[in-house]
Amino acid sequence: MCGIVGIVGKSPVNQSLYDALTVLQHRGQDAAGIITIDDGVFHLRKDNGLVRDVFHTRHMKRLTGQFGIGHVRYPTAGSSSSAEAQPFYVNSPFGIAFAHNGNLTNAHDLKDEVFRIAKRHINTTSDSELLLNIIAHELHNCEGLSLTPEEVFKAVTTVHQKVRGAYAVVAAIIGNGMLAFRDPFGIRPLALGKRKTEFGDEYMVASESVALDAVGFTFIRDVAPGEAIYVTENGQLHTQQCAHGAINAPCIFEFVYFARPDSFIDGISVYASRVNMGRKLGQKIAREWADMDIDVVIPIPETSTDVALQISLELNLPYRQGFVKNRYIGRTFIMPGQTMRRKSVRRKLNAISSEFAGKNVLLVDDSIVRGTTSEQIIDMARESGAKKVYFASAAPEIRFPNVYGIDMPSVNELIAYGREIEEISDLIRADGLIFQDISDLVEAVTELNPEIGRFETSVFDGNYITGDVDQNYLERIDTLRNEGAKNAGIQTELSNLEMHNMQEES
Repeated sequence: MCGIVGIVGKSPVNQSLYDALTVLQHRGQDAAGIITIDDGVFHLRKDNGLVRDVFHTRHMKRLTGQFGIGHVRYPTAGSSSSAEAQPFYVNSPFGIAFAHNGNLTNAHDLKDEVFRIAKRHINTTSDSELLLNIIAHELHNCEGLSLTPEEVFKAVTTVHQKVRGAYAVVAAIIGNGMLAFRDPFGIRPLALGKRKTEFGDEYMVASESVALDAVGFTFIRDVAPGEAIYVTENGQLHTQQCAHGAINAPCIFEFVYFARPDSFIDGISVYASRVNMGRKLGQKIAREWADMDIDVVIPIPETSTDVALQISLELNLPYRQGFVKNRYIGRTFIMPGQTMRRKSVRRKLNAISSEFAGKNVLLVDDSIVRGTTSEQIIDMARESGAKKVYFASAAPEIRFPNVYGIDMPSVNELIAYGREIEEISDLIRADGLIFQDISDLVEAVTELNPEIGRFETSVFDGNYITGDVDQNYLERIDTLRNEGAKNAGIQTELSNLEMHNMQEES
């Protein structure tokens, strides 16, 4: 999962891009980047790390210009090199900078086509660089030195015909303008905003509406699935639907976990959707666990707090904060490798013993992916004196790999894969375990915008909405992931050895 932002302004945009990325930091903590355009020249700064660590005063001073884009990236096993930090850019045609959130499911086939037909070299393993070169090739066919909106939309239409998967994109084209578009299923979010100034209107796109709020832009609407937004450098806005048969089927995991609660995605309040999840799950617990002797409801910070509070209201039980979170530790779900996740959990959370001692507690989390965090937190509750520890998940069992940009592609990492609820409960050492029903989850979100008839729910039911994911594909990405993890481990060992040698020499 990543976060993207783009601004066509009337004054320098470096600070606004930086501020927007800090608000989107929850979508990616591995790397950050900003590229601006000033007098026909790209100014780029990107590196591994948090936004606050990547950009210093000296970098910000060099990011001049009234037009630019930014990106925050989260790590995927085997591909956390700073060379794969975004934005990417190509010099031809025009000069195009590019940032992408999502994952292409036909990247394997496209890479060969890009080299064979477009004669373009892909320098990284990133499908984002691949998508950039596909767009560049289509724009290369346009006539003249200035792009017309019609030429831009024709290029995007062709891209939609070739590319499959999840993608929300923003691109800066030197001498022309900002292009943004969303895949035909709207799997990944993208919002459009405007800010009025004395010099004219400024436009912005971002992964979540909260980024618009943070820098003073007014939310206009979500970019529709398959739609392209083109804003010229002088601030003229053009839009067009570029995909035949587009439907709105956003990823439901955005509402469960990824998005900030103060964001709106496709007309749905993320906060309100989580309240609804809590209401639905609370009703299920009341039906199925009527004989459970629960004393208190405690959330696992932070995504589940709104869900847990609503559960406590439904059950007429006390709600307590039982864990203190260290906010300087990254989100464990998106940390690479089980070892690092295990080490980080206890550094991230500390139990308040008085809220557990002698009580039967119901712990509430947004989801259970690998089970590593759940197991350790349950152990912490017991160590703090809890008599019994029950566990509730606001999401259904995650039994299938995600192929649309979330770091859980291997079934072997999913604790619910091939297991019944009782087995999962035993593995995480809970006294009882309950999951949200998928029908209730969908209804909890759909209630807030009935116009969305379907959500992307493949991690729960195995139904991949793009229709091109089969067992061969899943096996291939699993193999690539394992090879990537192995290579990353080798690189780490080499780095450690080099450091050891330097220490001995000194």
